Amino acid sequence: MRIPDWLIYTVVLVVVVAALFTHGDDVEEAAITPVEVAERAVPGPDIPDADRPLLPEPDPFDEQVLVQVGEAENGIGTAFSINRSGLWLTARHVVDGCTRVGLAVGDGRMVPVEEVRTSKNSDLALLVTDRAPSMIALDLDRALRIGEAGYHVGFPQGRTGEASSELLERSSLITRGRYAMEEQVLAWGETGRSGGIEGTLSGMSGGPVFDAAGAVVGVTVAESPRRGRIYTASPDSISRFLDEQGVSAPGGEARPLAAASYADEADRLRKDLAVVKVLCRIAGQ
Repeated sequence: MRIPDWLIYTVVLVVVVAALFTHGDDVEEAAITPVEVAERAVPGPDIPDADRPLLPEPDPFDEQVLVQVGEAENGIGTAFSINRSGLWLTARHVVDGCTRVGLAVGDGRMVPVEEVRTSKNSDLALLVTDRAPSMIALDLDRALRIGEAGYHVGFPQGRTGEASSELLERSSLITRGRYAMEEQVLAWGETGRSGGIEGTLSGMSGGPVFDAAGAVVGVTVAESPRRGRIYTASPDSISRFLDEQGVSAPGGEARPLAAASYADEADRLRKDLAVVKVLCRIAGQ
C-alpha cells in the first residue's frame, strides 16, 4: 500500500538554525537526525488573554522546520469556505499536482473543483466551485498572544475530528522536494483531541484553526507528532495570498469556542458544509 503524499508531508523534521546555516546545500543530510529544540515557556492557562505576551515578530533565530514533499499521490485533506461565491482555502500540498480535486459534501456526493490556485510563497491554495452554502469568519489583523488557545478542525486520518492547542511561537517552514519555498508559520502545542483520535492528524491539513472568539487565524499545514506540535500558515501569509488573488473574504458568524464546546462547534461547521473533506485524485493511480 502506497503512503499518500499528505501523510509523508506531516513527518516534520526539526533542525537547529546552526546546522542549516553550516551545511548550506546539505539541508536534507543535516535533517536526517532530528535535533530536539527546547520548548519555550508558555503562560499558564489561568492568565487572561489580555495579560499574555504578544507573539514576537519574525526573527532570524526562530525555529526552523524542514519538510520533504514527495510526488503527488491520491490523498485526503480539509478545506473551508471563505465566501458564498464558492471559494475555499486549503493547504497547497493537499491539492498540488492533482489531476482531479473534489469536495465531499455527504451522502456520497462530490462537488468538483473547477479551478485550483496555489501560492508560490506559502503552503496555501484556493479552490473554486460554483457556490458555497456557508462561510467562516476570518480574523487576520489582530495581534496574537503566546499561550492563547487554538482549535483545529478537519478530517484527521480521513474521518471527523478536532484538536486543541496553545500558541507557542513562530517557526520557519522550509519545504523541499516537489516544490521548494520558505515561509513563516505559527507553532502550536497540542493540548487535547476529541473523539479518541490517536496517531497522526494527517488529513487535517488545509483545515482552519480558530481562536477562542471563533474566528480563523490560520490554516493547518503540518504536524510534528513526536513533539506534539501543529504548524499553521500565519495570518500574514493568508492575507497576502488572498490579496494576490483579489479575493474578498467577508466571513460568517463567529461563535466563541472553549475546551468543552469546540467539538460540538466543529460538528456544526462540517454539517453546514463550511468545513469539508478534500479528495485529490491522480490519473493512473
